[in-house]
Amino acid sequence: MAGRTYKTQAIVLRSMRFSEADRILHLYTAGRGRIGAIAKGVRKTKSRFGARLEPLSHVELLLHEGRGELQTITGVDLLRSHHAIRESPYRLNAGLVGAEAMLRLFGEPEANERAFTALARFLDLLDDEPLDDSGRFELDPLVLSFQLKLLWVAGYLPHLTNCVECGETALVGFSARAGGAVCPQHAAGSLQLSAEGLAAVEGLLSTPLADAVGAELTDRARRDGLAVITSSYEEHGGFRLRTLSA
Repeated sequence: MAGRTYKTQAIVLRSMRFSEADRILHLYTAGRGRIGAIAKGVRKTKSRFGARLEPLSHVELLLHEGRGELQTITGVDLLRSHHAIRESPYRLNAGLVGAEAMLRLFGEPEANERAFTALARFLDLLDDEPLDDSGRFELDPLVLSFQLKLLWVAGYLPHLTNCVECGETALVGFSARAGGAVCPQHAAGSLQLSAEGLAAVEGLLSTPLADAVGAELTDRARRDGLAVITSSYEEHGGFRLRTLSA
């Protein structure tokens, strides 16, 4: 079988060296979801599209689908380089958290328009908006908001308005296993969360990504938000993100 060639938008999630001149790329595509592809000769100085395939780049690709698992990149048009992200350690670390979250939550070759749109929007905001880079990148409201929205799109939307077990409105914790906030009576084994933390998670989930840029959240609220995210990864996916230092 000769295979076929098709065009799709994609975001480069990860890039790995392969042989002397090639790279293997983990991509999230608009048309096929998560795929692996090989960029032949991309590490050569005279490569036609080497610089266009840096991690986090938003591109339009021409891909050839053959018999193997890896597809072959035969053409690249750069849509957004996200050069500003890679020039800032804070923004780069934040972007790599988002890329790894996509890899782990959406690992199948199945298109998800909402997930792709959320990732593209996250990177655009990370590239363009003024961020306070004086703190920990993993506690940035934009990074927290994006991961919460990915969990939502993946089907793990936490219930936060009342106790997921009994409906009580006095809430003291979060149980990823139960799927949401819990009251004192059902708090055994749950994460202890502050009222401000629960309110922050609910706010980040219910408002657009852009609203998270510069959001005034206390350090406790941010740490509670991160705890909800990491516990959800562990419970529903059985993983921890290597890009998160907490």
